[in-house]
Amino acid sequence: MSMHEVSPPLSRLLGQTADAVAAVRAGRSLTELLAACPAELRGGTQALSFQVLRALGGAEAALALMAPKLPPPAVSSLLVTALALLWPGDAPPPYAEHTLVDQAVTAARARTPAAANFVNAVLRRFLRERTALVAQAQRNPVAAHNHPLWWIERLRQDWPAQWVALLAAANQHPPMALRANARRGDAAGYLQRLAAVGRPASSPDDALVGAQAVVLASPCAVTALPGFAEGEVSVQDLSAQRAAPLLLGGGTTGIPPLPGGARVLDACAAPGGKTAQLLELAQIDLLALDSDARRLVRVQDTLTRLRLPAPGSTVKLQAADARQVRQWWDGQPFDAILLDAPCTASGIVRRHPDVRWLRRPDDIPALAKIQRELLDALWPLLAPGGRLLYATCSIFKAEGQQQIDAFLQRHASEQPRLDPASTGHLLCLPDNPGFPVGQSPSSSAGDGFYYALIHKP
Repeated sequence: MSMHEVSPPLSRLLGQTADAVAAVRAGRSLTELLAACPAELRGGTQALSFQVLRALGGAEAALALMAPKLPPPAVSSLLVTALALLWPGDAPPPYAEHTLVDQAVTAARARTPAAANFVNAVLRRFLRERTALVAQAQRNPVAAHNHPLWWIERLRQDWPAQWVALLAAANQHPPMALRANARRGDAAGYLQRLAAVGRPASSPDDALVGAQAVVLASPCAVTALPGFAEGEVSVQDLSAQRAAPLLLGGGTTGIPPLPGGARVLDACAAPGGKTAQLLELAQIDLLALDSDARRLVRVQDTLTRLRLPAPGSTVKLQAADARQVRQWWDGQPFDAILLDAPCTASGIVRRHPDVRWLRRPDDIPALAKIQRELLDALWPLLAPGGRLLYATCSIFKAEGQQQIDAFLQRHASEQPRLDPASTGHLLCLPDNPGFPVGQSPSSSAGDGFYYALIHKP
């Protein structure tokens, strides 16, 4: 169903979206807000909220030009919602301009009646003077790139040749990637199933993930995926799908495969996509930790849907802070550890456009400290000859390259070895710095990630 076909009145959707935008501006997660949204409004509110948050910097700058005295939050959020939806872009607008203005005024009458005329005047002025107002607003970097200024400066520092392209990529709609359950089939077989229901898709030309990865030509609800409820397929970004093959080795990786029954730790397991992929690809004894017991419920739900673990593997889910080793470790070393560490999520903002507006500059050193503590706590738990895969869905070097450089220096006496199969930073760009020139696979369209595979002598 397109946004033109939704049954709720547009004025209700605009009001609900304005509430979500106001809450994000106040520091609340959009995921949390959408979960509390009435079911009949959730899909439309999510679609509109994503579009608004991708243009929020420009909309706020334009509003400041037209209303130097900022109106109350309820009015301001409704106005920036409408302005963002009226903002010029490559894609056609979701609604006719006159319809959107009319419905925004209707929403104002229902929410803040005294401000309805003001909302009408601002939006009609924007339509009359849009070209000039947009040009003036975009002199501000926040409006030009729709990211906070500190974020822009951080990317300029970390990626001087790519920062503009990275900011532009973060405002694009991401592809919907799937992972065929290796216990039930492969990408080639699932492509046939999709073709049978008239849903175009392809498999990436990528030796590491191509056997299981599928990319849809256009996103759809998971309920429209054949075999989803029966556990034949999962939704997982292409970059995220690299974790399990890198840790397990074998195949085309050049890394010796883990032996059957290997003891593996998934140190920060929720929401469970990588946990499941490990169990799909190998016969292992897996311990999956997460500091939040409620999030482990989601991991278990995923495993149940995928019918995992399969015979030959075991899995234990345990709520614990991986840094507090004495509280959960039984003293038996691990053959392999996956540390998908908490991070800023700066690599997945095209999927979660609220993240850029929620993060603060001091989040980076705070999260880097947690990452460092996790690395130092888990490294001693690795058996001689074992391997640790450090991963973050971040493109900030403080959470990737710089973090691992510092780790290798701290533990130099133990001679940890960084595997050349490590991709380093993956950027959401056609040419990834983590691959040799000319060898970047088509999975470079995946989210921003960082991977470092470290071997213990």
